[in-house]
Amino acid sequence: MVSLSFRTGQKEGYRAGYSEGYRLGGCRALMERIPAEPLPFFDLKILYVPQGFESIDEGVAMGLGRMVRECIVVPPEQVVEVALQQVPDIILVMNGLHVFPEDFRLSMNRLRESGFRTAIWFVDDPYFTEETPGLAQHFDVVFTHELSCVPLYQSVGVKEVFYLPLGVHPELFTPTMAGPAYRSDICFIGNAFRNRAALFDELVPFLKGKQVRIIGGYWERLARYKELSPYVYSGFIPPAETVKFYNGAKIVINLHRPTQSGEDNRNSLNLPGRSINPRTFEINACGTLQITDIREDLTRYYTPGVDIETFGSVQELKHKISYYLSQEDQRRSLAQRALQTTMTRHTYVHRLPELLNLIMAHGLDQQ
Repeated sequence: MVSLSFRTGQKEGYRAGYSEGYRLGGCRALMERIPAEPLPFFDLKILYVPQGFESIDEGVAMGLGRMVRECIVVPPEQVVEVALQQVPDIILVMNGLHVFPEDFRLSMNRLRESGFRTAIWFVDDPYFTEETPGLAQHFDVVFTHELSCVPLYQSVGVKEVFYLPLGVHPELFTPTMAGPAYRSDICFIGNAFRNRAALFDELVPFLKGKQVRIIGGYWERLARYKELSPYVYSGFIPPAETVKFYNGAKIVINLHRPTQSGEDNRNSLNLPGRSINPRTFEINACGTLQITDIREDLTRYYTPGVDIETFGSVQELKHKISYYLSQEDQRRSLAQRALQTTMTRHTYVHRLPELLNLIMAHGLDQQ
């Protein structure tokens, strides 16, 4: 005899599967209607030195490969050898921190002295400003995704400094079928910086009875960890898994890390965070509703209430979560508009022509 609980679970599973399929079908239909724009072509050989951020590195390398004569990806410890052999027009370094060898700055000096045009794109600003100004001085051109760091790099003598936000790797972050193991009402992925831990501690009573996933490191910092532990997966997950969790969620929360210097940051200058993180683009590229805290440049890329939602307090966040969990059509419509905005304006294919044009306009043609 089939139990009532089994039948109830079967019906709920069917409804969830139907809703997911309906969402995915709408996202894919929308993407099929986005016209394919012709890509610009740059008659350049690029030497690209990745940081080790898989979702960024792959997106940039693939984007460059589609619009330049040749893109060569090389690890930092081989940059001098390969550059001297291949003679690229531009050497583009991603971030230059964490995994780079100690003598990397000397390598860049040697290459500049040999006449190579060098550029770096900082993507961890402003959290490592104790290191990045010294590193920036070893490059001809500096790009940063953080508005507050442009005057910083100018102040240490870098003549060519540009604000350039990141984007999304659309072949990775895209609408996809997630499956029951990845479904949730509310999802957050990221490390438990102090402001994030404080937020979720305050949300504990509100989260009860909801399907919640909190994924990342250091979540034992939670004051109410015991109560939240059923929701927590501690540790790193690869980008491909992140995509599934984003797709399986009804709502994804985005809360930027704090900028104060301390155990999580090396920002003794205490520069503020004015710009959005890459996660903003990545969540929206999955066709899932995002509710984010507010950074100054957010409205350059998205319109709150149209293709993204924002919160300025815990109370406002709870109100908007409750509202959108109960309003599936509105939640889906806003998420699909976010998907359209992202795929038509904010992929690396959209960012890289600006980067290459800026490098070319400020010195490459005169070499």
